[in-house]
Amino acid sequence: MNAKPKLAVWKFASCDGCQLSLLDCEDELLAIADQIEIANFPEASRAVVEGPYDVSLVEGSITTPHDLKRIQEVREQSKILVTIGACATAGGIQALRNFADVNEFIRQVYANPHYIQTLATSTPIADHVPVEFELRGCPINKTQLLEVLLALLNQRVPNIPKHSVCMECKMQQCVCVMVSRNMPCLGPVTQAGCGALCPSYDRGCFGCFGPKETPNTEALAEWWQADLGMTSEQTQHAFRTFNGWSEPFRKPFHEPVPIVIQQSNRDPFPDSDDSLQE
Repeated sequence: MNAKPKLAVWKFASCDGCQLSLLDCEDELLAIADQIEIANFPEASRAVVEGPYDVSLVEGSITTPHDLKRIQEVREQSKILVTIGACATAGGIQALRNFADVNEFIRQVYANPHYIQTLATSTPIADHVPVEFELRGCPINKTQLLEVLLALLNQRVPNIPKHSVCMECKMQQCVCVMVSRNMPCLGPVTQAGCGALCPSYDRGCFGCFGPKETPNTEALAEWWQADLGMTSEQTQHAFRTFNGWSEPFRKPFHEPVPIVIQQSNRDPFPDSDDSLQE
């Protein structure tokens, strides 16, 4: 009898939200439990089965020298490596430090900065090792995660949509917030996966699932500024969220606006046209 494929789940710099999405599958995981062996998943169990592993799911970005070494070790033990979530695929919200001086953040946050060992940037896993598949989202869609696992078990390509959130809006019969309310929305350049959650509540898309295939982010940024009256800084801040370090979301801005470490009352996704004119 052939041995079950070994599945391992690894955490790097992240909030654990994508691992929780895997745990949230519950009944669905039970349905395939007899087909796989969960060999390494600290979020779920202390039991660890030594590698090599057939499939590794990696959550989180690379932010420390230790991370750099460990991701190489994970890659060596993994036949297939799948990155899950915005942190692993785009650097995550912590990648906002890439636009500023990380040492200044350390000085202001930590009482004893000399204890901190960190890299100057937070970067996605694919910047350091080969990756077979990237599953986007903040957090990931559990249905998409199950599709990836089933596809790998059956040796086929995962069927994950590459179209934009705008398509999901149409399927949900949502009225376009950019057209009807003059509200900025990242839906035209963001990959589907959330079911148009924010537009369903009359809010612009925040880009949780990262850039869709061939996004025209430059055109969207120009449209916001020309038709919605947004400033360059407002536009840039709207793109700099969970997937702000992804290349398409950086592309419209050739000269980055420095991040000032202070609280701001400005909402990059205002509810009304009035707040754009402040």
